[in-house]
Amino acid sequence: MLRYLTAGESHGKALSAILDGIPAGLALNEEIINIDLARRMAGYGRGARMAIEKDKAEITAGIRHGKTIGSPIGLIIWNKDYKIDELPDVLNPRPGHADLSGILKYDFDDARSVLERASARSTAAIVAVGAIAKLLLSQYGIKFFSHVTMLGGITADVEHISFDGISVMAERSSLRCVDSDAEKRMKILIDDAKENGDTLGGVFEVVALGLPVGLGSYSQWDERLDGAIARAVMAIQAVKAVSIGDGIINADKPGSRTHDAIYYNEDSKQYFRKTNRAGGLEGGITNGEPLIVSGFMKPIATLMKPLESVNIKTKEKSFSATERADVTAVPACAVIAEAAIAIEVASIFLKKFGGDSVSEIQRNYTGYLNRLKEK
Repeated sequence: MLRYLTAGESHGKALSAILDGIPAGLALNEEIINIDLARRMAGYGRGARMAIEKDKAEITAGIRHGKTIGSPIGLIIWNKDYKIDELPDVLNPRPGHADLSGILKYDFDDARSVLERASARSTAAIVAVGAIAKLLLSQYGIKFFSHVTMLGGITADVEHISFDGISVMAERSSLRCVDSDAEKRMKILIDDAKENGDTLGGVFEVVALGLPVGLGSYSQWDERLDGAIARAVMAIQAVKAVSIGDGIINADKPGSRTHDAIYYNEDSKQYFRKTNRAGGLEGGITNGEPLIVSGFMKPIATLMKPLESVNIKTKEKSFSATERADVTAVPACAVIAEAAIAIEVASIFLKKFGGDSVSEIQRNYTGYLNRLKEK
C-alpha cells in the first residue's frame, strides 16, 4: 500500500513529506527528485517567488547505499523565503481563494493562516513524492509526460504530433506547449494580462504510456482508477474540472462515435484499438491504451487589480488582498498533475503486483504479462 503525507506552509521553514510503501531495492538519489522540482518551477508567466526559491529535496530516511530499504522515505524541501511570523495579517479575503471559507471554518481572525497552507507552494512536496512514484513505475516500462493544450482561450494544435514528439517538445517550451505559433500568441496574452493586473487559466494533458491492462477495479467505487485519478487532479489548487480521454467532448456525441472498437492482432496475439476516446480506462480499469487525463485550471485567484471584497473586521466594502503571485501557472500545474497521477497509478500497481522488493514485483509483473499473452 502506497501512502503519503505532506506538511509545511508557503513561508514556513520547509515543506516535508513521508512516503510509505515504496519497495526495497529502488535506486534513488536526490537529483532525480530535483529534476521534477525544477520542472515545476519553470514556465512563462510565473511570479517572483520562482526567482527566490531553488527547490532541492533532501532525503532524510528510507535510503541506504543509494537504494530504498522498504521503510518510509522522508523528504524535506527548505524554504529560502521563510518569514511566516513576519508577514502582515490578511483582512480582505480574495474571491476564488480559500481565504474566507478558511477564516470561518477555523475561527481565525485573518486569512494568513489559511493562505499559508492553502497555497500551491505545498505542491512542491507532492512533486517530490511523485518523482519517486514515476521512478518506481519506470522500472516496469511505464513513463509519464505532460503538455499544455490551451491557455487563455488559445488552443494548441497537436493532432499530427506523436506522443514521443510531444514529450520531447514540451520540455523545450517555456509554456510546455508544442505548437510554436500558439505558444507565441499565449505569451502575448500573458504579457497583456500581467500589464492589466489579471491572471489566466488553461488546460493541460498528462499521458502515461506502457500501462498494462487490469490496473484498477469495477468491484467497488473506491477501487476505480479513474475515480482516484480524478480526485488527485481535482485536489490540485485551481483545478476545477478533470476529463479522461475525450470525456468532456464525448458528452454530446452518440455512442457510435464515442466508444473504441475492439480488434485482435493474430501475429502479436493481442487485442488493440484504433482509437482511444476512453483515454485508456474502461469501467475504472486500464485497457492497455495510453492513459490520457486533462485538467482544467481556472485563473489564479490573486489579482494585482483586485476584485471587491469585505474587510472581515470592519465589515466595510474593500478590495481583496494582493499577494505575490503568478500570472499563469498552467505549465507548472501540468507537472504537478503528472506527479499526482503517478502516485495513484503506483499505488494501484503495487496493490496488484506488490512485493517487498523491486525484483519481487518484477517477477509478479512478468508472470502477469505472460498470462495475458495466453488469452
